[in-house]
Amino acid sequence: MQKKLKLNSCTVNDGKISVEADKIFEVMLNPSDYKHDRTVDYNEDRTPGQIGSDLKFSGIKPETITFNIVIDGTGAVPAASGASSGDVKTQMESLNTIIYKYDGSKHEPSVVRVLWGRLIFYGRLTEIDVNYTLFSIEGVPLRAKIKLSFSSFLSRKEEALISDKSSPDLTHVVVFKDGDTLPLLCYKVYKNTDYVIDIARINGITHFRNINPGTRIIFPPLR
Repeated sequence: MQKKLKLNSCTVNDGKISVEADKIFEVMLNPSDYKHDRTVDYNEDRTPGQIGSDLKFSGIKPETITFNIVIDGTGAVPAASGASSGDVKTQMESLNTIIYKYDGSKHEPSVVRVLWGRLIFYGRLTEIDVNYTLFSIEGVPLRAKIKLSFSSFLSRKEEALISDKSSPDLTHVVVFKDGDTLPLLCYKVYKNTDYVIDIARINGITHFRNINPGTRIIFPPLR
């Protein structure tokens, strides 16, 4: 059975991102494609009459992903998981609760995990564009095509570790996938499995042999 794209809201506590398993929206139909953009910024200094320019690295912009989904309220497609009803209005409300609604306790919309096959992306919604394409005789929307765009998110703890330029070793943030083990990841990053207990402690992992796919693990520079 084909896996459906899922959107989960997340919480961020003490620099650690946790997926809220009960706050989920599963699409009715998977996207036909998605766009994943990465952008590098450079400072371009020019003098009058200069033909070329010396591009100097400025920074890396957050990654972005964009894809389209369809919500169908005709009954031809089963309702999306997370929606209490199959009508378009209810499904839109369920989707907005996960990705768009302002959370008073957080004072901002939630961080969202996008999960589909090997794609695991953590970010914030930057655009939602809804196009209603089919209506009942009363004018009630029966189908909606939705464009969603997300910009990648790093917690302050992750960003601080990655920005630490005092060490020649770059910090790694690894998304745990099926088949991964913490010892294997430690070896890939450090060429040494002796740091398993340290990495588990840094990431607040109690049982390192039972890590859920999608968990983001920080591997800081060696001191």
